[in-house]
Amino acid sequence: MALRSDSGQVNGRRRIWPSSPFLKGLLTLHVLLAVAFVLWPAHWLAWVVSFITMHVLVGVLVLQPRNPFFGPNITHLSSACRQRNEVAITFDDGPDALVTPPILDLLDRFGAKASFFVIGNKLQNHPDLARDIVRRGHSLENHSSHHFVLLSLFAAGSLRREIQAAQSVIAAVCGQAPRFFRPPGGFHSPLLSPVLAGLGLRLATWTRRGFDTRDDNPRRVLDRLTRNLSAGDILVLHDGNAVRGASGAPVVLEVLHQLLRELQARGLHCVTLPQASPLPSPADTELGR
Repeated sequence: MALRSDSGQVNGRRRIWPSSPFLKGLLTLHVLLAVAFVLWPAHWLAWVVSFITMHVLVGVLVLQPRNPFFGPNITHLSSACRQRNEVAITFDDGPDALVTPPILDLLDRFGAKASFFVIGNKLQNHPDLARDIVRRGHSLENHSSHHFVLLSLFAAGSLRREIQAAQSVIAAVCGQAPRFFRPPGGFHSPLLSPVLAGLGLRLATWTRRGFDTRDDNPRRVLDRLTRNLSAGDILVLHDGNAVRGASGAPVVLEVLHQLLRELQARGLHCVTLPQASPLPSPADTELGR
């Protein structure tokens, strides 16, 4: 069984490339433009326009979290998970001392498991809460060390240090290193894929999200998550940076309660990403069945 990526087949074996074909192609185009500029300098304007157009295209793709062009990008669970009526609820930006505990209680109440993409420096402030997440059967995954908004603009070395710092903190606190990474906002550059491959991590974005850090209307947030909802979906909510509703309570709590009821009514079961993906060691160079 494997998680499904927008970049290819669900089942079977896939190599995690040290660098994506897109990145290799981008580097090749840079070389070709440099050669063209040297050989035909009279057409310099065409080469400059081509260079700018290429980077505008890359910028547009960076802003598309689900884009598959920069490397493997997990956006759905596998066909086997769909056959078992499984979905994955994921939480970003925590842990949060006020919001995460009631989320854990709600998940326990419905017998649901989830994956928490945590921020390294927040986890350091709440190690007991992080351990409680694991103790209750959920998984901790990597959401970077500081949640820099412009992380997608970082050079490869800076990206690696930011992600590795969170990886080390989570492993030290909970005794197990994450297997999945989600960048802030889901935004990622062509440089991320080789960095993650070197760290033994897989990029996991989502099928649908509720925008519960922006919208204080629980009904609208829930509608975004449940519209066309089906087995195999990966859903995103936030236990960190949670917007408050009219009552002053975090919107995510009301949304989660209704969401879990809806999933239960539809016969859908919530699993963690590692539960959905009992794959070989993340250090391996191929995704397995």
